[in-house]
Amino acid sequence: MPTVSMTVNGQAVTGDIEARTLLVEYLRENLRLTGTHVGCDTSQCGACVVHVDGKSVKACTMLAAQAEGSDVLTIEGLADGDDLHPMQEAFRNNHGLQCGFCTPGMVMSAVDLLNHNKNPSEGEIREWLEGNICRCTGYHNIVKSIQEAATKM
Repeated sequence: MPTVSMTVNGQAVTGDIEARTLLVEYLRENLRLTGTHVGCDTSQCGACVVHVDGKSVKACTMLAAQAEGSDVLTIEGLADGDDLHPMQEAFRNNHGLQCGFCTPGMVMSAVDLLNHNKNPSEGEIREWLEGNICRCTGYHNIVKSIQEAATKM
């Protein structure tokens, strides 16, 4: 079994994995970071979005071995202790979550958007989120949440 080492949410981690282990499986099963969700296994829904070396990726399409030596940030690492990240706070303030299943991926994608574009238009937000599916049709409040977070990030 190969060994993989990376930094996850600021902590160095090392583990033995099967070569075919997906990053989402490694995070959820090996590290017990279950905030990263598996929704479709086909890269369609975006529930598994995490940041790898500062860029959002769908963890269901990346092997854990591909993250060797990388810095991985999951939804669990976004907050600062008990203080929510501005994006998490904005989702809470604007009811940007309904059932909550898509929320971790939406939040992680939205943070990456604002890291690239500090003041996106509504159209730019909607285009950026095309790879994330909300089955509760909560996009209006998700967009409002991202717009609010843009004023605070």
